[in-house]
Amino acid sequence: FKSVKLNSCLEVYGMLFSLSSFSIGLGVYTVNTVYGDTIILPCHLEVPNDLRFGKWKYPSEFIAFRSATRKHVQYDDVPEYKDRLSLSENYTLSINNARIGDEKRFVCMLVTEDNVFEQPTIVKVFKQPSQPQIISRADFLETEQLKMLGECITKDGYPEGNLTWFKNGAVLQPVEGAVVINEQTNVDKATGLYTIIASLEYKATKDDTNAEFTCTVTYSAPTRQETLRSESLVFDIHYPTEKVRIEVLSKRNTIKEGDNITLECSGNGNPPPQEYLFYIPGEPEPIRSSSLYVLTDVRRNATGEYKCSLTDGNLMDSTRITVHYLDLLLTPSGEVIKQIGEALPVSCTISSSRNATVFWLKDNTRMRASPSFSSLQYQDAGNYICETTLQEVEGLKKRQILTLIVEGKPQIKMSKKTSPDGLYKTIACIVEGFPKPAVQWISTGGVINKTEETKYANGRFTSKIKIAPEENVTLTCIAENPLERTVTSLNVSAISIPESDEPEEKTDGNRENANDQAKLIVGIVVGLLLAALIAGVAYWLYMKKSKSASKHVDKDLGNIEENKKLEENNHKSEA
Repeated sequence: FKSVKLNSCLEVYGMLFSLSSFSIGLGVYTVNTVYGDTIILPCHLEVPNDLRFGKWKYPSEFIAFRSATRKHVQYDDVPEYKDRLSLSENYTLSINNARIGDEKRFVCMLVTEDNVFEQPTIVKVFKQPSQPQIISRADFLETEQLKMLGECITKDGYPEGNLTWFKNGAVLQPVEGAVVINEQTNVDKATGLYTIIASLEYKATKDDTNAEFTCTVTYSAPTRQETLRSESLVFDIHYPTEKVRIEVLSKRNTIKEGDNITLECSGNGNPPPQEYLFYIPGEPEPIRSSSLYVLTDVRRNATGEYKCSLTDGNLMDSTRITVHYLDLLLTPSGEVIKQIGEALPVSCTISSSRNATVFWLKDNTRMRASPSFSSLQYQDAGNYICETTLQEVEGLKKRQILTLIVEGKPQIKMSKKTSPDGLYKTIACIVEGFPKPAVQWISTGGVINKTEETKYANGRFTSKIKIAPEENVTLTCIAENPLERTVTSLNVSAISIPESDEPEEKTDGNRENANDQAKLIVGIVVGLLLAALIAGVAYWLYMKKSKSASKHVDKDLGNIEENKKLEENNHKSEA
């Protein structure tokens, strides 16, 4: 072998083939690479000192040659590796743009004068597939029906991966008649990459509502197994209606007359029914409607049982509705005019769907009991309201008003009172009547305009004047309203003549003087005991004063003759 002269590459090639049986195997190495990357193939042989050249081949082809003596590199004309190879000085072979076809057994050969060394290396190529997608997916699923849910597809992977379907994170295993999975694999002839499709037929149940379906691809990477997951899908599950329900849609818990009632009928199917039959009390036939049916301005006769069903009359539900009502009848009502002393029966009658609360108001003040009039007085006049409510029914309240007017002819009572210092006298005319009488004062000297009046209340008021007569006078009080004119007179002695005062009748305006009047009465009683002793003296003084009074008559009282005439007229009217 040493005597052979290797003058050309062809001679070397012939010797290599003739000596292949002497090659030394030193084990098999594996190189994992990613599709599209550069494959690095170290020679893994120790370079001998007498090396002539190194060469790379794969089972049927030589692809790269490098001379150890001439530093010459040569690449064989192999189409699939054209412009892709690079052989370094240490005989490491680089193949750029890794392809699936590069997955081979490559051999590094080092040749000396008397020996050939070989080291095989196996190349493995990996390509991550695309993220799986669910295509051709169904719009919805139906219970009790096996239906194509969709197809899970992943493309351009190597080596071939595995597709798996999941529901709510759990692996879906084939079940006859319920879960059917069919898988197919396609290989791209140009690239050698795999496309995998796994279809899923699925029979849904109601429990699959909102269930999430996904699929994954498990593939081999250079160092470990990897998994890619698709986006999750939720499918609308269609199932038939098994139950219907009728409800009253209302913001209140109770319904009263005048309200609107909205009925809703619903089915538990998906999709829910679009139409229903409503059975309304008083209607001879059911009414076909959408899920909502409205009754407006209901009356008490709308109380009853309401039903709804599917349009075929099946699966019925019912509910009872009570329409609450409240009636109030006030007798009499409105404006009522009565005469003082008359009787007036009053009644307030209630009719309601439940027990009602009734109360009375007079002039906006609550009364302790209902009004009763056996003999009307002026203080009975006013606005009376009978009001009733149903506590359990919001907004159900009724009221009626009685405006009572008590009329009466004027009634007069006069009184007189001397001031404590004896300088003047107060004459009071106590007037009762409605409408309020107009009061006029007349003395023997004419009309008196300077008067005082108390507040008009409960059909009564008092008109007062203050005088200091120097002689006896007669005062007349005239009270008049649309019903009648009443006249009353009172004789008043001169201020210098002691006389018994006529007490004022107690009214709302003079009750505060009750104590003073009591003292006055005591004084009068004491005076009566002394009256017998001073009667003669009083008569003598009276006659003496009468002669001198004519010279000093007050301007407001007129002359004596006019007083006498007025006094005669008053006596006639009193008679």
